[in-house]
Amino acid sequence: MKLSAPLAALLTLVVATACAPQTSSNSASDRDDKSGTLRVWLFQEVGNEPKKKIVDTVVSAFEKAHEDTEVDVEYIPVETRAQRVKAAFNDPKSAPDVIEYGNTDTAGYVHDGGLLDITEDFGTWGEAKNTDPTARQSVTVDGKVYGAPFYVGVRALYYRTDLFKDLGLEPPRSLAELATTARAIRAARPDLYGLVVGGAYTYGAMPFIWANGGDLATGKGGSYASAIDSAAARKGIKAYTSLFTGANCPAEKCAGMGGNDTVTAFAAGKAGMAIGGDFSHAAVEAGKVKGKYAVVPLPGATPGSIAPAFAGGNNIGVLKSTTHRTLAVDLMERLASKKTQSALFDAMGFLPTFTDVREQAAAREPFVKPFVRTLAAGTKFVPASAAWSQIDSSLVLPTMFQEVISGKKSVDAAAESAAAKMNDAFGSAG
Repeated sequence: MKLSAPLAALLTLVVATACAPQTSSNSASDRDDKSGTLRVWLFQEVGNEPKKKIVDTVVSAFEKAHEDTEVDVEYIPVETRAQRVKAAFNDPKSAPDVIEYGNTDTAGYVHDGGLLDITEDFGTWGEAKNTDPTARQSVTVDGKVYGAPFYVGVRALYYRTDLFKDLGLEPPRSLAELATTARAIRAARPDLYGLVVGGAYTYGAMPFIWANGGDLATGKGGSYASAIDSAAARKGIKAYTSLFTGANCPAEKCAGMGGNDTVTAFAAGKAGMAIGGDFSHAAVEAGKVKGKYAVVPLPGATPGSIAPAFAGGNNIGVLKSTTHRTLAVDLMERLASKKTQSALFDAMGFLPTFTDVREQAAAREPFVKPFVRTLAAGTKFVPASAAWSQIDSSLVLPTMFQEVISGKKSVDAAAESAAAKMNDAFGSAG
């Protein structure tokens, strides 16, 4: 989702976040230089200019506040971040001081010894008290904080208002009603998917597991065991995979779809409903359904409830190898501050991680309200384990869904196989 903001607002943005007092140093370097050049890696967006303008304003304020300092910002492709960050961890001389990173990467980066423990700094940062709990969880490993949440993204239910009106349908209030409504749409309009779903759409499937009382894993402190084969999780898997039929979204068409594919299908007018993020708004607005859709929270298992959504998003952290610890923490806080997040919402549509800033954003842009309601109802996160990146990149969950959808395995057998793979990964992560 990208929302335009007046240029004047960007040019007059003033970021004034006080530097938290440093009470200890746990960086790998024994230096804490108070001048010099700080290197920053941020993610390159599809339309990066609005983000760059906001960051330039933050950097300008930072350089004015600290004499003899300069900030060198490099925008790196998200797709190549793993290789770049791994190289930075292995070669401190070429590493940045401050980085933007995906919130599912936190545990892995901590395990690799790359991120600085900023627990005390975060605790004395005045704005941190308004950070929502799930966002804070995304920067926390074993009770210690390794960054500042930058923005959050969640998914909700997009639906065609014109189609619902023509067919006399109401937005579903439970997952059971969601399935019934999807079949009703497909029956009346066989040229459309009822609810477009994807066998490779992990984060669209997870709410079905969580809403039915299941979970991905159990444990804490870096020690986890898979829970994907529990009775509750299997109930959620069955609920999701049952949608891949000719009565809704045929397996031969939908089994290989990912999240972007489902949003694209909905935007093109090929589906009555889709599970999409706040970040999907721009794509939908640019499609054939513009002006003919609305969004509500994805319903839960009981009527009137909201299914827990995955809280995605990015964080800002300081590398453990920095030789500018105090300055780097200050710059991190400025980049992740309330004023910066508010400006990024107006310019890019990134949902703020501060609850008060998010409520203000929703008041300015009504479209955001169902996503804010979803966040307020309670979100979920992936296990805080270094193993998650391996589980994710190995497509353990998509493989499980596709095995069921294709009929190769029963829900029980597929879940048992996925659990074994997850436990192998958890075990190897130590």
